[in-house]
Amino acid sequence: MDVHYSSSPTSAAVPLLLPSSTHTDTRRNGLWRDVWAETKMIWYIAAPAVLTSAFQYSLAFLTQTLVGHIGTLELAAFGTQNLVIGGIGFGIMLGMGSALETLCGQAFGAGKFEMLGIYMQRSWVILLSSVLLILPVYIFSSSLLKLVGQSVDIADLAGKLSIWMIPQLFAYALNFPIQKFLQAQSKVLAMMWISFGVLVIHMFLSWLCIIKLDMGLLGASLTLNFSWWLMVLSQLAYILSGRFKESWTGFSWLAFADLSGFLRLSFASAVMLCLEYWLYMVLIITVGLLKNPQIEVDAASICVRVSNELGAGNPRAAKFSVCVMVAISLIIQSTLAIIIWVTRNDYPAIFTDDKLVMAEVSRISLYLCVSLFLSSIQPILSGVAVGAGWQALIAYVNVACYYLVGLSAAIVLGFIFNLGLEVSVTGISFCTIRKAGLEIEDLGSVRD
Repeated sequence: MDVHYSSSPTSAAVPLLLPSSTHTDTRRNGLWRDVWAETKMIWYIAAPAVLTSAFQYSLAFLTQTLVGHIGTLELAAFGTQNLVIGGIGFGIMLGMGSALETLCGQAFGAGKFEMLGIYMQRSWVILLSSVLLILPVYIFSSSLLKLVGQSVDIADLAGKLSIWMIPQLFAYALNFPIQKFLQAQSKVLAMMWISFGVLVIHMFLSWLCIIKLDMGLLGASLTLNFSWWLMVLSQLAYILSGRFKESWTGFSWLAFADLSGFLRLSFASAVMLCLEYWLYMVLIITVGLLKNPQIEVDAASICVRVSNELGAGNPRAAKFSVCVMVAISLIIQSTLAIIIWVTRNDYPAIFTDDKLVMAEVSRISLYLCVSLFLSSIQPILSGVAVGAGWQALIAYVNVACYYLVGLSAAIVLGFIFNLGLEVSVTGISFCTIRKAGLEIEDLGSVRD
């Protein structure tokens, strides 16, 4: 049992004078017990969610790894499509779907279980409608990439791949609301096993289509589309299996009610996340304007993909949990940064056989390590903001820190002063520190 100290008259049974060492040891032991208990609780809840996120990020991670061994142009085209064109769809779908984190979490806490299914269907309606608005970006992606100065070869191949990846966009629209529905009810273990099973199947199919059958980018698109739809259908089958009798009562016309209010929250969530996620999209576009665009885009896309993969799961936390989770995140990210630095001359070979690309990735690995370390705190604070429903506030913070400060500094240093890709990446990384500082101030302004 934890020891509490009080100066109130009711604590007269406790000796007023204790040896200082005993007092300090007891308080220290109580703190460490609290920290250990909180750590176990966080990992009990967070570990399946972290693994689920990591498994899903690994789908594109694995595909990019295999595509890199086809050729430099193919790797650059895949990286551009996945992080730029695909990033637009992914960011909007995930961002708008994140509105359910607030709504489903609050409904579940209030005991309004039937509303969880309604909210999920309402989110499907909004996200599927949004897909229709995003489709022109996929269809005309080649022209759009050329318009912003991307290499013609990369733009043409990335544009062709974007059209092949349209089915994945519809899968996103269904997947993210389903996941928020399950997360609100702490059904993350089932999500983890489904994601793991899909990843295993994806590994085999990717090897078969991309390497064995030599289908190249067509094989990559087929396996990614299949894997994401398998993920969606498996999770949907789990929901329809009868395990959610209170929260899933079937399809309802209520899904079309109050769409305007739901859309406002979804839009705020999308803006908050997209402004953060699209920063890397802008980075890929800008490095494509440097000399040797295939090499620069390959190197940047590898580093962004590694960074995303290593930071894939960041659980939501509050108050004391925030402090514990920040400490855990710092330890994990620092360890990963050290591993990346030690293996900087070796890990690029996982993604490509091109010596120039490997050398470029190795050269900027130090800046990737800095990025990993600096980004260890900020995602947790953003998670707290989402749970509290502060999406609009964090959207303003993202604009100020990422675009007005970070991106502007990166472009000036990278192009005007010709300091290259590494300085551009570092400029963006350091702005996460300012963003974390502003979020800490926002959280600190909240009182119990």
